[in-house]
Amino acid sequence: MSGKYDTQHPLPAGSQRGETYNPMLPQIEKLVTVMRGIGEKYGVSPAQVALAWAIAKGTTPIIGVTKVSQVQDAVKAMRISLTIEEINQMEMVAEETGVDTRGSWEMPMI
Repeated sequence: MSGKYDTQHPLPAGSQRGETYNPMLPQIEKLVTVMRGIGEKYGVSPAQVALAWAIAKGTTPIIGVTKVSQVQDAVKAMRISLTIEEINQMEMVAEETGVDTRGSWEMPMI
């Protein structure tokens, strides 16, 4: 969740990603807003907050990078130490969205 797209700035219409994710944008807008707020505190993007959350949960995220700036963003995310309150806030708001984008093969994170 990069925070780049929202209901005012949807993914390109007619694209596979747009067809899949644009209908979810209204549901996840509050979560993106929370992540933006947390990101402002640390001087990072919502995508970096999401990566920091995954790291805080004990995972080793596999990220795709095609630009040097994306590697630099990942390094910034690794340096963030989210508080328990921030983690709980994001998880609570994420749960409220009712959105689950996991594939059928993926296991839920605990």
